[in-house]
Amino acid sequence: MKRRNRAAIVLISLALILIAAVLLACALGAVSIPPLDIVKMTLNKIHFSDFQATWQPADETIIFQIRLIRVVAAALVGAALAVAGVLFQGLLRNPMADPYITGTSAGAALGATIAMMLPLGLAFSGLGLIPIAAFCGALVTILLVYNLARVGSKTPIVSMLLAGFVVSSMLSAVMSLLIMTNGELQLKLHSIFSFLAGSISVQYWSQIAVIAPLVIGGIIVALFFAFHLNAFSLGEEQAAYLGINVEREKILILALGSLLTACAVSLSGLVGFVGLVMPHAVRLALGPDHRLLIPSSALAGATFLVVADTLARTLIAPTELPVGIITALIGAPFFIYLLRRTRREYAF
Repeated sequence: MKRRNRAAIVLISLALILIAAVLLACALGAVSIPPLDIVKMTLNKIHFSDFQATWQPADETIIFQIRLIRVVAAALVGAALAVAGVLFQGLLRNPMADPYITGTSAGAALGATIAMMLPLGLAFSGLGLIPIAAFCGALVTILLVYNLARVGSKTPIVSMLLAGFVVSSMLSAVMSLLIMTNGELQLKLHSIFSFLAGSISVQYWSQIAVIAPLVIGGIIVALFFAFHLNAFSLGEEQAAYLGINVEREKILILALGSLLTACAVSLSGLVGFVGLVMPHAVRLALGPDHRLLIPSSALAGATFLVVADTLARTLIAPTELPVGIITALIGAPFFIYLLRRTRREYAF
């Protein structure tokens, strides 16, 4: 009972912190809007109450058509990357694993680069060709890596990591070759840089409507793998003794982590350190039990990226920084601090 109460307190606290971060992110910008007004607008919007409007009509447009879309997208990306990080770290039994370790970043980058070469205006539910191509590139890459690493009926972890490194290097080289030899891409270097550095570029609720069910559904499915991930922490042999079909679970966990990563990439490009630092920090604070680690990392990752994106668009306004720069500037020193503080006592 004490463990359940502790878990409930932790999750409620993280959820409240996320709500506070969302309110702050929506309030800050070229036009400052009081958080209390945002709460009233939202309650009116969902027909929960009927507060008298003490704000300008333009304020509602700013909140619901501009800022809130971006904030929700940042929260989804942060949650997806953090949970993907938990899955990969648990599967590989390595706290240094991140969502891009299997080459998904290079696949997504190449997909986006190819999309920028095409003179097409394809869109699906508000998602343009570039995020769709990035999503497909990430998934195709993980399938390629998995098939290359497969030995008979098994997929050794070391083989998968080596295959991921080789495929990532090859795809990065192909992308560089395309950029150097294609005049159209050379005119779009700023867009390519924004994608590689990470940038929340969501403009329509329809984009959120496509990705949100995948991310939320993926996080819920990840909770069903909590027991299996706890077993994997003991080693593959011990997991097999506990009745787990090791190879099947590895495939499913790998696929789920890759899907979450692809969803994040389609909304934000390549945002680093979220999937590395957040699961690591939460594991150190709350312990290795994935039943608590998965939802806590999702909330922590969402909060972290909402705060980082807010800093990215307000630090040197009106110029916006790529959010990936902010996550690296915050995440790298914090991760170094964690490693220094726990180097003698950390155990996965």
